[in-house]
Amino acid sequence: MTARASIAPTPPPAADAPPAPGRPAQADGAPSASAPSPAVLCLRDIGFAAAAGLLARHGLVLHGVADGAPIPGSYWGEPEAGVIGSAVHARADTPVHSLLHEACHLIVLPPDRRAMVHTDATDSVAEEDAACYLQVLLADVLPGVGRERLMADMDAWGYSFRLGSTRAWFEHDAGDAHLWLQQRGLLPAGA
Repeated sequence: MTARASIAPTPPPAADAPPAPGRPAQADGAPSASAPSPAVLCLRDIGFAAAAGLLARHGLVLHGVADGAPIPGSYWGEPEAGVIGSAVHARADTPVHSLLHEACHLIVLPPDRRAMVHTDATDSVAEEDAACYLQVLLADVLPGVGRERLMADMDAWGYSFRLGSTRAWFEHDAGDAHLWLQQRGLLPAGA
């Protein structure tokens, strides 16, 4: 049995805590989500239609948010994606990894729980693991993204994995997440 990985970004730190890895700090020392790393793919780079189509296949709706406007349901703050019910909210500058991660949180939830989501989708380690694993798989469906790029973007953002990288976790420590998705019929064909 695989021991649990420390996965996904850690919860927002206290104002006096150092920023999470890969996250720029504001003048007051708090982490800032205002500008994704320039190397991270954003929704504007792949186009709204492809992302909206992928989400629609999973019963979700992608709501576009105007540039500079607050993103409803964003746990991390702008420009990170937000979730409310079965809707994912994103701007053109929302990182693709964020959009996929939040969408995957909704995909792994049963419809009755999905309807109650606002901002924070789960506190379940198994569901968090499953969301991270599924986002890597779904990246292969988006033109111009793919799992290799998505895993690099996850590392750049600061996802924290016990084995040191998203790739190491995905390839060597994510068996529980794979099985969890498989048991619920949530693995994409061929995965």
